[in-house]
Amino acid sequence: MTPEERKSKIGGVLRVASGNFLEMYDFIVFGYYAKEISQTFFPSSSEFASLMLTLVTFGAGFLMRPVGAVVLGAYIDRVGRRKGLILTLSLMAVGTVTIAATPGYAAIGPLAPTIILIGRLLQGLSAGCELGGVSIYLAEIATPGNRGFYTSWQSGSQQIAVVFTAVIGVSLNSYMAPADVAAWGWRIPMIIGCAIAPMILYFRWSLLETEAFLKKTHKPSGAEVVSILSANWKVVMLGVMLTVMTTVSFYLITAYTPTFGRQALKLSATDAMLVTLCVGVSNFFWLPIGGAVSDRIGRRPLLLICPATILVVAYVAMSWLVAAPSFNRLLAVELLFSCLYGLYNGAMIPLMAEIMPPAVRTAGFSLAYALATAIFGGFTPAISTYLIEATGNRAAPALWLCGAAIIGLTAALLVKSRAAEAAKVTATGG
Repeated sequence: MTPEERKSKIGGVLRVASGNFLEMYDFIVFGYYAKEISQTFFPSSSEFASLMLTLVTFGAGFLMRPVGAVVLGAYIDRVGRRKGLILTLSLMAVGTVTIAATPGYAAIGPLAPTIILIGRLLQGLSAGCELGGVSIYLAEIATPGNRGFYTSWQSGSQQIAVVFTAVIGVSLNSYMAPADVAAWGWRIPMIIGCAIAPMILYFRWSLLETEAFLKKTHKPSGAEVVSILSANWKVVMLGVMLTVMTTVSFYLITAYTPTFGRQALKLSATDAMLVTLCVGVSNFFWLPIGGAVSDRIGRRPLLLICPATILVVAYVAMSWLVAAPSFNRLLAVELLFSCLYGLYNGAMIPLMAEIMPPAVRTAGFSLAYALATAIFGGFTPAISTYLIEATGNRAAPALWLCGAAIIGLTAALLVKSRAAEAAKVTATGG
């Protein structure tokens, strides 16, 4: 590869991943400030009820992801990766502005939570295809033998968002009184997201279309996309199973950590944010390692080892944490989960791109990822909160993580035979 080609590849990775950064930033801000948002838009005499309404609204955005995966995924597979990724980013920006600018319940009553729900649904529609679109773009521009490393930067950009949001959170907690953060300070991160959206939209406009898409002689219609996906439903379901552990573990160790640290463990908001910041850095470290290792030894070993390890250590580690909650213990447990998440996801993302039907690669990837996130991952904060309340056991979220690991391990055991089957079926699908 010439220096010019290398520079072009790096530029393409940075430009496409920047939009994925904003998508995850917007989602994580909502999760980080769930307590403040609950007080602003979902006031109730019960703090638990108010928080649950907020977390369910957070999860509702994920219910739109399958719709976005099919509709926007089909659009991307038909008109191109570049145009589709510009559209998804625009929708995400509109959703974020909606949430940032909506007055609280005290000002406009029930209209406030209704508008917040609409904003979340718009964000979910966009996110339904953003992750898949970015992953497929990176897979298609990857150099031979390095697809895992290239696609790892899809998730890598998300970790920059985790760190960036945590830094903002720590700064707010350091320079603002808790009452001010609860009253209006939580809007500042959302306003920052609105401010950087135009710059990232400019990066998306400067993207080049992938050679793989330009070489396609047939662009499937919406009906053809649905038909091909239906014919490959087993591959899509396998993709859902593979994604479950990624999406549950990610939202458990990022979006839910500030709420878990403050509500369940009674740690300070600053401590919880600092742990989340460290998790983002750790994820960013392990993801490209997972992708690069899977390029060398294959995807399957990591997909077997990581969920099996979760099953052995997750509940033990969480029980140790809740027995004597502290910043150091929370950090140690979260970093353990971060390592396993990063290695697993680094291998899972390229495998998903490889087994999906070429003609509908974006739609297939996005649909599998969206279904897993909508059914399992997006509701992880709400389910974890409910499990703690229902059982009285603060280690209960580990049970949810173990359930996800069982599904991921099962998928890893099936993936070899299913991948072979997928290769036969997709030959007829384009």
